[in-house]
Amino acid sequence: MSSVPKFFLTLGGLAATIYLGICLYLYFWQQRLIFLPSNRWEVTPTILGVAYEEVWLPVPGQTRATIHGWCLPKGPESDVILYLHGNGSNVGGNLNQAQQFRSLGFSVLLIDYRGYGHSKGNFPTEKQVYEDARLAWNYLLRERQIGPDHILSTAIPWGGAIAIELALRYPEVAGLILEGTFTSIQDLGQIRPAYRLFPISWLLTQRFDSLGKIRAVRSPLLFIHGTADDVVPAQMSEILYEAARSPKRLLLIPQAGHNNVSALGAERYSQAILEFQRWVKAEQLAYQSLQRTENKAIAIKVSTEAKIRA
Repeated sequence: MSSVPKFFLTLGGLAATIYLGICLYLYFWQQRLIFLPSNRWEVTPTILGVAYEEVWLPVPGQTRATIHGWCLPKGPESDVILYLHGNGSNVGGNLNQAQQFRSLGFSVLLIDYRGYGHSKGNFPTEKQVYEDARLAWNYLLRERQIGPDHILSTAIPWGGAIAIELALRYPEVAGLILEGTFTSIQDLGQIRPAYRLFPISWLLTQRFDSLGKIRAVRSPLLFIHGTADDVVPAQMSEILYEAARSPKRLLLIPQAGHNNVSALGAERYSQAILEFQRWVKAEQLAYQSLQRTENKAIAIKVSTEAKIRA
């Protein structure tokens, strides 16, 4: 065998080894690529001069795991927004937008998933962030005594997948406001050339399959996306919107990117949130009216059958 074929065999073996090594890295370390927790604070309620309450939620069965958050109260009669942030930063990086919701008349609860901010626990996983969102939901219901019909779940990009999972667990959530949400991690990988070289569907353990779940969500939905988003294409919100059952709405903010939708959308963004709130209330009243009508019809039917038997 000549030295030239040997060279190519060696080169091919090296390339295969490198490729396999990258696949193993993506499989075992994908959490480190997906979750980017930060313990540095950009802003705090004290800096903004906002009234707030510190929230600490112990994780059941985890003695060293605790969820930290801030509650920004607006008033006893206000609806509450459960704010679920994305895969980077922490509650401090999302406080300005939370304050924007508060200025619209909402109370806001922001939480950090395990490993983010002051929250304690193992490095985040898909399963854990779902659990952390459920802890916050149950805190609002049990500790704050807030009815589910007064809780809206608001989520920015990666938090959208968490909010969708939460709505599957608790279909009584009043509504979801999903900003810049993606269809799935696999779909995100397909639009990045570097990942197309690898069998992503086989390697993924953290799937965040929002498209596979959105069809089962019964809560009213408001999708918001910037048309110039170069991280999560706006087409993903459009795909989710088409797949979702009604009631649903879609708002596209022209020229807005991944992180400036609420700022660039400004008045239009705020108006859409308030209109969605009113729309949710109208849906609730219509449902309650339908329930009363059905209950009345059942009562008349039972009474009539009882008279016939008598």
